[in-house]
Amino acid sequence: MKRLELQLMGFPEFRLDGRTVELALRKAAALLIYLAEVGGPVAREVAATLLWPETDEEAARARLRRTLYKIRIAFGSEVIAAAGASLSLNPALSVEADSRVFEHACNVGPLDAAADIYRGDYLAGFSLPDCPEIEEWIFFRREALRSRLVQALERLIEAKIADGEPRSAVVHATRLAGLDPLSESAHRHLIRAHLAAGDRAAAERQGETCIRLLREELGIAPDPTTLAMLREPTRDATLDLPRTRYVEVGGIHIAYQIVGSGPTDIVLVPGFISHVERIWEDRSCRAWISAVSRLGRLILFDRRGMGLSDRVGARPTVEATAQDILAVMNAAGSRRALLIGASEGGPGCIRFAVDHPDRLIGLVLWGSLAKGSRAPDYPFALTVAQYDLWKQRLLAGWGGPAEIQTFAPSLAADRQAETWWAGLLRAASSPGAVAGLLEALRDADVRHLLTNVSARTTVLHRSGDRAVRVEAGRFLAAKIPGARFIEVDGDDHWFWVGDQQPLLNSISAFARRG
Repeated sequence: MKRLELQLMGFPEFRLDGRTVELALRKAAALLIYLAEVGGPVAREVAATLLWPETDEEAARARLRRTLYKIRIAFGSEVIAAAGASLSLNPALSVEADSRVFEHACNVGPLDAAADIYRGDYLAGFSLPDCPEIEEWIFFRREALRSRLVQALERLIEAKIADGEPRSAVVHATRLAGLDPLSESAHRHLIRAHLAAGDRAAAERQGETCIRLLREELGIAPDPTTLAMLREPTRDATLDLPRTRYVEVGGIHIAYQIVGSGPTDIVLVPGFISHVERIWEDRSCRAWISAVSRLGRLILFDRRGMGLSDRVGARPTVEATAQDILAVMNAAGSRRALLIGASEGGPGCIRFAVDHPDRLIGLVLWGSLAKGSRAPDYPFALTVAQYDLWKQRLLAGWGGPAEIQTFAPSLAADRQAETWWAGLLRAASSPGAVAGLLEALRDADVRHLLTNVSARTTVLHRSGDRAVRVEAGRFLAAKIPGARFIEVDGDDHWFWVGDQQPLLNSISAFARRG
């Protein structure tokens, strides 16, 4: 069996049985890469349209035939199988793309191997300006893989420090800081690695670099916790973060943390974006977590496909979120808990409440909803077309403080908050990876479950919430038997911004009843 190798991390290279094959025609290379990444048949007309979007159908198909011929000549073999109306890589070939090998190493380890495989950004220096759909596909794929590298490096740094290998941690942290020089979190990882290695001078230099970049490029001061790391050189500068743990659910690893030790277990199910370590970097969010952890034992986690949890190939469903909740509770040794569903985390909590009522003390829903898009009997959500336009706008702004004016209008001019949100987005996911999650949220519908919720339920919603209209919260409270509705003043969607007391009071009331 012949072996086809594709090196896609960096400028693309191709080898057949160890022999380098030159593909001078970029569209020929793009076709081969696309077929390898899709991993299945692609309709001829789809391939022709992707590569020659401005050409009429007959001319595009003719160019596709010529391109297939040139690929066959270059390889001296039929590497692409043409079966009627579709194209695919020849099933007789053994195909290996380093992008896939990298993802596999990120999923199952070793992470050192994953970091070594990532020799450069996906298809760096390769572009097809006259093929906008291919360009967009490359962009999303590149961002998804870059996000996986950031995640792998963060986990490697923690592991190397824990294993007594701080010098290796410095190497990985230096690379992490180079990927995103404006990420305060990356600088903190490097400062911590230098301190763990006993090199206080290097840690101080890195701190000075961080302060200068934040001031000159973003016009903001560093978070006090960054400065605190340098004031306490004898401690392991972890920002007093709880340990990030993992539990496996059907081959998928879910990241979670346990904060506090009170008698009542409180499980927080986040909205569409989360990262159990990066959330600590925002002062308001950290203060909220600390306040809740004084009321009980708080369990935080990243849903599958998000934050420090494994990426998944399929769109996450509310059933999958319910499975993640159960797995995290079991791993944390929690028999019964108060479940808090924030925003898009609510539908998964509702599913869990119906499936596992015996595991709940109560249910709190904040800024949440029963359906992701509008219907004739659910008029207070975006239409599918409006939602898709909003999704495009969000993804177009990824890497910056995308849509912060929607989620937290009171912070839209706060440079510190904008920088944190932009960094959280980059660390938590990528445009390509989050697109499927957003589509799953758009299509979510748990209205049929609401009357089956037996847990004591409190629904809180801000009156001017721009992300999820207050009517969505009223709908939940009206349909869930015995639910209490609390309308909170303000326009912010995030629960840790603005007046937090109503939510803290509700959690406290449940915790007291236990």
